[in-house]
Amino acid sequence: MSSETRPTEYGIAPPHYRLPHDTHLGRVRLQVADLARSIAYYETVLGLRVHERDDATARLAPQNDDRVIVELREKSGVRPVPRRGAIGLYHFAILLPDRPSLARFVRHLADIGAHAGMSDHFVSEAIYLQDPDGLGIEVYADRPRSEWRVEDNQLAMTTIPLDVQNLLAAGHGDPWAGAPAGTTLGHVHLYVRDIDEAARFYHDGLGFDKTVWSYPGALFMSAGGYHHHLGTNTWAAGAPSATEDDARLLEWEVVLPDATAVAGAAASLSGAGYAVDRDAGGLAARDPWGTQVRVIAAR
Repeated sequence: MSSETRPTEYGIAPPHYRLPHDTHLGRVRLQVADLARSIAYYETVLGLRVHERDDATARLAPQNDDRVIVELREKSGVRPVPRRGAIGLYHFAILLPDRPSLARFVRHLADIGAHAGMSDHFVSEAIYLQDPDGLGIEVYADRPRSEWRVEDNQLAMTTIPLDVQNLLAAGHGDPWAGAPAGTTLGHVHLYVRDIDEAARFYHDGLGFDKTVWSYPGALFMSAGGYHHHLGTNTWAAGAPSATEDDARLLEWEVVLPDATAVAGAAASLSGAGYAVDRDAGGLAARDPWGTQVRVIAAR
């Protein structure tokens, strides 16, 4: 059975093209006001390391791992994210490889006095932060898929208080040594103005499955039965859109297994009426609010 047609036990498949089962995310590209300040935060707080750097750009990867998951691009003088948010990025999410790593990360935040929000989402345990420009970040670890619950054909996801003491016990007192090898970009969550429009672009067009659609003001989508590679919400629907003069998400990457899969995504988006730019590296398209997604092949 092909990866495009492999069934899952929940969710709603798109009407036309379906992203392959082994789809994953690549990196986020972020516009920041001060590159040195941002590097210091991402190294000290998040435990990433600079893999490559030039005058205006830094590419960050986990420790002992060359997979770049965050790219910072400096534009001096850009405005921080307003308190109520801006249409575009809500947060991007760094997925740690296991629960002990998340426990060590939480202990590290306490040691350095970093403020963070915390939530239990049933499918995962999550920590929330903001970088120096106010860009939202989630750091999380998944629970085993065998523990995920399905209700009325969709995954059960919620936001309840995190049992911090139970989590910390999983770290066995070991120190945090930075984001470990195997850390990836787990998902991206966007502010949009309309959930139906978001579904037309990302579900009908790009080919994500819907996985959770009853959460108030939000829609979650994924490939391969994951809880979500993409979240969209209307919680800042009255806010302005992020502009080129703001700290913002410039682009996020979806990685497909091969060029054939990328061509399928391009044809599906074009067929749904969206403009697609093709180049040797894949495709780029903008959602109805101008957020750019780049789709590339893993090989």
